[in-house]
Amino acid sequence: MPNPSTAILPTRAKIVATLGPGSDSADVLRKLIEAGVSVFRFNFSHGVLDAHKKRLSTLRAVATEMNATVAALGDLCGPKIRVGTVPRSFASKSPTVHGGGAIELAAGQDVLLRADIAEASVDADRTPILPVGYAGMIREVEPGHRVLINDGAIRMLAVERSESALRCRVTIGGPVTSGKGINLPDSEVSAPAITEADWSCIAWAVDNSLDFLALSFVRRADEVRALKRRLDDLRHPGSSPIPVVSKIEKPQAVADLDSIIEASDAVMVARGDLGVEMDIAQVPVVQKKILARCQYFGRPCIVATQMLESMIQAASPTRAEASDVANAIFDGADAVMLSGETAVGKHPALVVETMRRIIGAAESHIASAPHHDSPPQHLIESRYPTAALAHGAWHIARDIGAKLIVCWSQAGGTARYLSQNDFDIPIVAYTSDPQAARRMALLKGVTPILRDPPPSGLLRDFTDIAERDMLSRNWVTQGQPILLLAGKPLGAAKATNSIATLYIGDPHGGFRSHKS
Repeated sequence: MPNPSTAILPTRAKIVATLGPGSDSADVLRKLIEAGVSVFRFNFSHGVLDAHKKRLSTLRAVATEMNATVAALGDLCGPKIRVGTVPRSFASKSPTVHGGGAIELAAGQDVLLRADIAEASVDADRTPILPVGYAGMIREVEPGHRVLINDGAIRMLAVERSESALRCRVTIGGPVTSGKGINLPDSEVSAPAITEADWSCIAWAVDNSLDFLALSFVRRADEVRALKRRLDDLRHPGSSPIPVVSKIEKPQAVADLDSIIEASDAVMVARGDLGVEMDIAQVPVVQKKILARCQYFGRPCIVATQMLESMIQAASPTRAEASDVANAIFDGADAVMLSGETAVGKHPALVVETMRRIIGAAESHIASAPHHDSPPQHLIESRYPTAALAHGAWHIARDIGAKLIVCWSQAGGTARYLSQNDFDIPIVAYTSDPQAARRMALLKGVTPILRDPPPSGLLRDFTDIAERDMLSRNWVTQGQPILLLAGKPLGAAKATNSIATLYIGDPHGGFRSHKS
């Protein structure tokens, strides 16, 4: 484990890594945190809650041991339609099939989809019958609509339906195994955004103090607001509701994008299902649009899916994958996410280290190139005092050439506003609230530090703490300027109202001598 006193500040954009069988041991978790992971994703589409509980306990024990602040993000399944059980009696030559069978579908073949059976079978005419987990699709899919399986690898067209079955014709075949996802890009699906299984996961997330919840297959802002109301009802006394990350992966969500972003605490560009539900040629365009709108509203945005996909097996990424990660950073992503690369991949720590190096190179290029930043337009229009203070800090930091911005951000609000101004320099945010510290781990450019405020509660004592800590971590040297933000009483939420400059080693700088 690296010595905290000589630790290097992390990249400004954060890395989200998915936990799974390839990454849930204490030893691998240590390596992932050392390599640069800030947020760990728990994918509720796979595994049971008992297994997630064990992973969460291990993660928190390792984080405590390392004195690391990392967040836990629960990813809800949502109304994902899946193929039911394909029993072992269906033989398969596919090396990816484990513990079950696979039905091999061929182009031109007919397939029956039914919601009233539990296992796949064949009828008297040898037509495959696949079980599906959503009864509504039998009546909601019209003849001529596309039916896609396994992220579009298998493609079919609906040709006929009855009361109990939907007949489809295969246009692109392949093996179908248990649990594969089904997409219906042409159909209006009425399934609720939050399923009964999701409600169980939501209650579990609250009971286990997860730091974020991702809502899958969002279609309308009302669905986000409904989840937030429920989280507010479930929250523990003295705590704040779990922030909601809306996953944009449906055409309906793109159509209602601004309302969804405004209702959300953060957004994820979920390119897997998005690339199946709409023309794949439009996905890069939609990604840029989502990032731009998130910047307008001041919401963190995560870019996800297949970022370094080849590294599930390989020890290095393709050139296209490296460019994909870098371009997400160039477009303003607050975080980039790894899925199978860390959940089941062969090189989880190496893939994180590779992503961190790509981010670092992209951020160095951004810092060296002429650019004109501005705060989120939505925040300018809001005229919120802390947002205005954060924007003022941006100008002061630029004018004095500050190396760091240090703030006391008890509930995370000041850190969030500073992050939204897209500083080219690191933001160090102190808080005595462990939950707030973990949630700041997603904020671009922000390094949270958990500690108690000075017993005196005086701002001048915070100046001493900040100066001492930044020197001990080798993040600054004598004579370098930093910017300080805090308020009275120190340690209270929503109290930030002061800015001070400090040249390291100057006994008269910081909150000792002036404020504005």
